[in-house]
Amino acid sequence: MNEKELFDNLCFLPSWTECETKQEERFIPQRKDLSTLLAELEGIKNQIEEIKAREWYLAKLIKFNKEGVALQ
Repeated sequence: MNEKELFDNLCFLPSWTECETKQEERFIPQRKDLSTLLAELEGIKNQIEEIKAREWYLAKLIKFNKEGVALQ
């Protein structure tokens, strides 16, 4: 089979890659100090708390929508 037939049969050669860069060039580790990481972690925690609050609020709205508001 030639390369065209292999391609048409969905058999890709190992030399065919989408990215021409080397593995080392694709991944560049980022070095951050502890204070930066702790600040990012605190930001993530705050986002989680905001999401939980929104989730609770939406759950209450859904409950009121399904059950209706009981007038007393």
